[in-house]
Amino acid sequence: MWYNFDPFAPNPCVISPQKETLALVPHGVSKTLLNIQENVAKNDDDEEMNGFWKQPDGLGYRPCLEFSNEYKKASVEMLKDRRKYLVVVVSGGMNQQRNQIVDAVVIARILGAALVVPILQVNVIWGDESEFSDIFDVEHFKEALADDVRIISSLPSNHLMSRPVEEKHTPLHVSPNWIRARYLRRMRREGVLLLRGLDSRLSKDLPSDLQKLRCKVAFHALRFAPPIRELGEKLTERMRSKGPYLALHLRMEKDVWVRTGCLPGLSPEYDEIIHNERKSRPELLTSRSNMTYHDRKLAGLCPLTALEVTRLLKALEVPKNGRIFWAGGNPLGGLEALSPLVTEFPNFYNKEDLGLPGELEPFSKKASIMAAIDYIVSENSNVFMASHGGNMNHAIQGHRAYAGHKKTITPNKRQMISHFLNNSLQEKEFNKIILDLHRDSMGQPEVRTSKAGRDVTKFPIPECMRNDTSY
Repeated sequence: MWYNFDPFAPNPCVISPQKETLALVPHGVSKTLLNIQENVAKNDDDEEMNGFWKQPDGLGYRPCLEFSNEYKKASVEMLKDRRKYLVVVVSGGMNQQRNQIVDAVVIARILGAALVVPILQVNVIWGDESEFSDIFDVEHFKEALADDVRIISSLPSNHLMSRPVEEKHTPLHVSPNWIRARYLRRMRREGVLLLRGLDSRLSKDLPSDLQKLRCKVAFHALRFAPPIRELGEKLTERMRSKGPYLALHLRMEKDVWVRTGCLPGLSPEYDEIIHNERKSRPELLTSRSNMTYHDRKLAGLCPLTALEVTRLLKALEVPKNGRIFWAGGNPLGGLEALSPLVTEFPNFYNKEDLGLPGELEPFSKKASIMAAIDYIVSENSNVFMASHGGNMNHAIQGHRAYAGHKKTITPNKRQMISHFLNNSLQEKEFNKIILDLHRDSMGQPEVRTSKAGRDVTKFPIPECMRNDTSY
């Protein structure tokens, strides 16, 4: 059961269940659900209830952003404040920027400051110069958060020429008390605070109201701009027109292999390309530089190759005629690198395959917008799986959980890699082992607080979702 949820409703915990909803209505991804349902109703109902397409039991969890009376009372005075302004510069790819924007709103709330619409730093890898308004719906962003944080398009004229207090080195995982102690006095004195590099700076464990605010920003306020939503909706309809589909986020680009310390396994020539790139740019290796490629592989730290994804999908009983949408950048080795997947699953498409001539052209040089289109079609899918972790997987997993725990497969790389390397296993035995390993990794509800350091925008229970046993 998937849910429509209106964040502006008087009672934010009253939700109407609606089967087959492709995405939360406030996110603005899909507007023509009834047309889609009519086209596929005859064969889709049976398909989606059985086999691979069967959805996990959501245990009745549904979105619930009921803020405390204390939070609401504080909002009244906070929204009147005209003395404190927060300016943030967010970096990285689209999904990394998205995470930082979520925390920027929360930091503004902690400080009782107005937030200037975030500035997107030019992406050093893709050279994308998109601004906030190119990717997100600015007016919706302001409206959705009107009761929480005052969002303004620019600093008032009396602050335009002033030099803001700038902080470049905020430690990781700081608390609200740290934020107030560090910045509040300086902000009151100078009026404007400039923050950069917000990635993972704010603690994952915040008071309940601030966790709810994170969810409100991530799942409601950050809606994509109308042209992106419209195109994402069209591509979704084309995928859904013949039944359910699986979305794969494939991480096989050259920079991914370099940064992860892993090898693509396509040929000795391609492995040598990655070795040489890593030697010339050792700063790109993101972590654990003392580990060998083999150690990384066994630890489950490497992206799955196309062959490994193919074997995994076969073991999970994806129908050979199943429709697959693949998201991601150009793989190292080109389309040839995807040949195991295309051979096994011929109904294999990306946004370029689905787009009409010229339809994607306005966005072709905008990596962040292309990623947003991938996000929409992936989030709308019946089943989603990523070949590797990362910010997009994080965001989509959380969004799908919040929408009613749509089936989201998390590959158990650490446990299954030894079986991939065991050439003595018969295919039937291999498939059974792999299927058993993933029975509890299909997007079932998970409580965020059951493990330390989990992000509420990936695991929205218990702060942002409730069921009948939660009250």
